[in-house]
Amino acid sequence: MDAETERQAEARKVLAMYGADAPVFVAARIGALVWADDQSGIDRWRQIAARLDRLMVDPGPHGVVP
Repeated sequence: MDAETERQAEARKVLAMYGADAPVFVAARIGALVWADDQSGIDRWRQIAARLDRLMVDPGPHGVVP
């Protein structure tokens, strides 16, 4: 699985688990990673956040992120 597909799957999973609270969960995760000074984790979760944002605005056919 390539990184793009993986991030999309992660965003869909977070949305399925947390629903409307998904952005709060992601923001808290990024905040924890900032405190831990984990730049690669921050980058990964920012990528997930971007896909989550798109997914929440326009899930596309069958919930597929464009």
